[in-house]
Amino acid sequence: MTSGAHDQSEISSRSLRFLLILEEVSRIGVPVTPTEISKNLGLAKQTVHRIFVTLEETGFLQRETDGKHYSAGPRMRTLSLGIMSSVRSRTARLSVMQALSDEIGETVNLVIPDRHNMTYLDRVETNWPLRIELSIGTQVPFHCTASGKLYLSSLPKSRLTPILETRKLERCTDNTLCDPDLLGRELDEIRKRGYSTDNEEFVAGMVAVATPILDANNRMVASLAFHAPTPRMSLEDAVKHLESLQTAAQKLSNILREEA
Repeated sequence: MTSGAHDQSEISSRSLRFLLILEEVSRIGVPVTPTEISKNLGLAKQTVHRIFVTLEETGFLQRETDGKHYSAGPRMRTLSLGIMSSVRSRTARLSVMQALSDEIGETVNLVIPDRHNMTYLDRVETNWPLRIELSIGTQVPFHCTASGKLYLSSLPKSRLTPILETRKLERCTDNTLCDPDLLGRELDEIRKRGYSTDNEEFVAGMVAVATPILDANNRMVASLAFHAPTPRMSLEDAVKHLESLQTAAQKLSNILREEA
């Protein structure tokens, strides 16, 4: 093998290791240590640690507050967002969301978790003149939104407990759950029933219902939700649309799996 061919082979091998590590971090879905990734992939610890340093410096990974674990960084989240927003999948996704919005008669949202908030990725607006505007790209809190509480309920206790213990739960309305214990009990209920609600907890006069969109490993990667002003729909009436919401979420889960 010539020197040039050997160098090219070494670059290709190194690039593959970077991609395999990012893929494994994404597959696990919770903060990981380089040692865990080293064991899972059968790569040398020194190699994995060196790659983690590079991925952190370039923004693809970011270190957690404990200094040992790593999770997806801003560039990796941007990459994921771009994939989910691809023309082909977005066209199919919006078709499902439009059909649901037409059936319910309210605004339908696709919301994804970010590091500190939930982010609106897609939406189909209701035709009603009275509606609550939350545009694509809007970031909303975890603790007082239907999608945010749904995401929190999907986290393992090792990740959820530090959030409830250290994060300030800001009051947005009189109904916002600002007590960590009360919120924790609410999350237990959400985990059992498989869907979440917002009873005027984020915006006074707005109710919402959310259900998860799952990947091939049955891990929540996004939520499908709809919201409505209370003069038009009570929370009790909103929950009556749960079956339609779950059916649409299953269709979106299938679209996501086909794209994977």
